[in-house]
Amino acid sequence: MENEETLALIRYYCYEKHFNHAVNAAAAAQRKFSNDPVYSFWHAYGTLMQNQIQEATIELDTIRDTRDVSLCTLMALVYAEKKKTKPDKEVIQELDAKVKEDRKSASPKNLYNAGMFLWLLGRNDKAREYTERMIKLSNGSREGIILKAWIDVTSGKDAYARKAGKYFDEGLKERPDVFALMGKAQYYEYRQNYSGALEMANQVIVSFPGFLPALIKKMKLLLSLQDWEQTIDTAHRLLQKDKNNLEALQMLALHSLCRDGDIAECGRNEKVLEQTFRMVERAFSVASGNSDLATELGYQMVLQGRIKEAMKWYKTAMTLDETSVSALTGIIRCQLIEGRLEDAEQQLEFLTEIQQSIGKSGELLYLRALLAVKKHRSQEEVTNLLNDAVDTHFSILQGLPLGVEYFEKLNPDFLLEIVKEYLALCPAKPPAPGQPPAPQLQHCATLLDTVVKIVPGVLQGVFLLAKVRYQSGDIDAAQSSLHHCLDQCPSHADYHLLMSQIYLQQGNFTMCSQSLELCLSHNFEVREHPLYHLIKAQAKKKMGELTEAIQTLQLAMSLPGVRQAGSSSKSKIKKTELSPADCVSIFLELAEALWLNGEQHEAAKVMQDAINEFSGTTEELRVTIANADLALLRGDTELALSMLRNITPEQPYYVQAKEKMADVYLNHRKEKRLYASCYR
Repeated sequence: MENEETLALIRYYCYEKHFNHAVNAAAAAQRKFSNDPVYSFWHAYGTLMQNQIQEATIELDTIRDTRDVSLCTLMALVYAEKKKTKPDKEVIQELDAKVKEDRKSASPKNLYNAGMFLWLLGRNDKAREYTERMIKLSNGSREGIILKAWIDVTSGKDAYARKAGKYFDEGLKERPDVFALMGKAQYYEYRQNYSGALEMANQVIVSFPGFLPALIKKMKLLLSLQDWEQTIDTAHRLLQKDKNNLEALQMLALHSLCRDGDIAECGRNEKVLEQTFRMVERAFSVASGNSDLATELGYQMVLQGRIKEAMKWYKTAMTLDETSVSALTGIIRCQLIEGRLEDAEQQLEFLTEIQQSIGKSGELLYLRALLAVKKHRSQEEVTNLLNDAVDTHFSILQGLPLGVEYFEKLNPDFLLEIVKEYLALCPAKPPAPGQPPAPQLQHCATLLDTVVKIVPGVLQGVFLLAKVRYQSGDIDAAQSSLHHCLDQCPSHADYHLLMSQIYLQQGNFTMCSQSLELCLSHNFEVREHPLYHLIKAQAKKKMGELTEAIQTLQLAMSLPGVRQAGSSSKSKIKKTELSPADCVSIFLELAEALWLNGEQHEAAKVMQDAINEFSGTTEELRVTIANADLALLRGDTELALSMLRNITPEQPYYVQAKEKMADVYLNHRKEKRLYASCYR
């Protein structure tokens, strides 16, 4: 029994690709079970899989003629030879011939070990062939049937996998077997019966209390059943038995990130990104031919905003594997950030063409949306691409249980990027009473509800949900989300700024000013942020303090990121970008304040600046509407109407333009018939 448990543990480590653990467990077993050749084989296999080809070959050579392991050893020697930079074809031919020869007279045990080796290498069909022959030779060996069940359940083919359950049951008839019980758990998991799988894991824990993989399996299954509390209890139990247990530590880190939000700015935290970069860098130093690791290093650089270094890593990845779609996608992302739109467009067209063979990707559609934004294409085109990106992204999560892979594929950071693009298409203020909110806000709300439900610890998601609720006119819900954010992280400037905007909207100017003061006391750098000055000026203007409002807005205009529409601020506050809508507001508020203050000439100059600055962007129409307002203030109704008539139904702010025209016809021209025609 002890021998069986040890073998099951080594196989588990090999299956999970924890080869160093496998080598250590095999070495301990060699000492304990006086150099049983089976343990020597698994020791050599673990060594080989860590690319220590020479050491593994020497060890395999000592057991190549041993009766029960000769077949798997010869196959491993072929595999080792093929792993070399210059494989010796003659050696491979000799070894292959010997495998064919030995196979004819091989014992059941020998066939079984060969089947196990082939299965762990992922060569299921060949493994099945050897195992079935072994079962036949041994008149239905229990071990053979259990291995066949494992091969079937992990084959990726439904017809085989469905039959695995009855084979496991057959293997369990006589007595509990650790390898079979773990297999039955795997089978139930495949059938998405997580409570059935949990029952199996519990049986192993009771019958084989020292077998830690069962406790790991239990922890993961509890998460699949969405029971975080018991998942964490089990992780602590694991750490009591093995203080360096990787899976348990990973689970606790995951819980901290997803549920508690232990890290301020959860997600793109600088200290965390330094750690993760170092980990991937270490992995790359061990496997410097691995294109996926180079791609990951590129992505880590993007998260840190270091685009030039990111580009270097993506190019390294492309050199290692010129067919890497993920590396090319990374290059396109960098080109878009750097404003190299023509290069990005060419590469995107190429990837879109080959999409049939590579499958649709949410990230690709998102990058196409980003390009459409930067090329000032229609709102409808951008919205459709973003909708497609979301649908495609969520389709890969179907059928996945809650677990590490689910969170990785959910990729909340990516979803929040999409939300920000949706929000950039919406008016920055809530709709006027009786008007519906922008349609993109509903998409944002659905997306964010999912993110906040699954990863409530990512405060950026809760904050964006507050923003969406504010812009949809649901002020109470927005405030409640914001209070939660401020409780968790009272020094975050964005949270205070949105709270002050809400107070401003409610006409509560005292609380608005208090909120801004509080923001400043927590984060002095907020004075570098144009949005802080915009809100402050709007409050001053409402309170009739025009001179102060003008001075504040002029200060905002001088800050980086306000002019050259859409360029993000280069100031110290790199965390908070200024949206195009807020950018326009600074110009328009200043023009209006100057006009109200009797400085008509200055107001006209600012308005002309706005026209030049935002022509061809999504915000151009807001400038046109504001310009029509100024024309009305000058008494030039004809000019105002001609500006407003040019706005067409598919453009953003069309409703506002129509309302403005109706107002002109009714209150300035007293033409009721034309007023009514605006609402048809």
